Amino acid sequence: PHTTCKSITISRTADSWFIAFAYEQHHEPTIKSHDVVGVDLGVKELATLSTGVVFPHPKHYKAHLAKLKRLSRVIARKVKGSENRYKAKIQLAKHHAKVANLRKNTRHKITTYLCKNHAKIVVENLNVSGMLANHKLAQVIADCGFHEFKRQLEYKAKKFGCEIIVADRWFPSSKTCSNCGHIQDMPLKERTYNCGSCGHSMDRDLNAAIMLSRLAKP
Repeated sequence: PHTTCKSITISRTADSWFIAFAYEQHHEPTIKSHDVVGVDLGVKELATLSTGVVFPHPKHYKAHLAKLKRLSRVIARKVKGSENRYKAKIQLAKHHAKVANLRKNTRHKITTYLCKNHAKIVVENLNVSGMLANHKLAQVIADCGFHEFKRQLEYKAKKFGCEIIVADRWFPSSKTCSNCGHIQDMPLKERTYNCGSCGHSMDRDLNAAIMLSRLAKP
């Protein structure tokens, strides 16, 4: 079948050039294996679903940080304006691009899985800028790419025929017991939700994901 190209974008990353074509394509909605899923995004696990599926956080930036620092030091030792300094800059740019592509690939796999297999997806409206103010977690949070995760969900929802529901930023998904509805404080260091009312015990991320999933049900 023929289609019309909407736009063409040419970009450069390190010493490589890329051309991207944008075109309109109509997809048939995929058959969903689940009506509703709640998605708890986090630092320890990148995404925990109310169905029990967990996507671990690969922490690509942290894994490649030593090499990025080493390449930066190499640049600092080169003479400014020299050919060797230019080559060292290209090497660093290439490695940054590699880390960015690994991040992108991870998010694409998760968001595609969610939109293909779930009719309604409930996600949190995270205050990313506020979270980045926590200097101890800022690097890991930036590595998560929460904003890009949500952006991918929104355009893939149209492609695969599902609905995205964004929970209110103040919805206490992590503080509410999924068994009895009791609300209690949950410091970030506590990884298990132990309800002070009914005694229910569950992984905190799974508990939060279940609470989010219930926002989609009438």
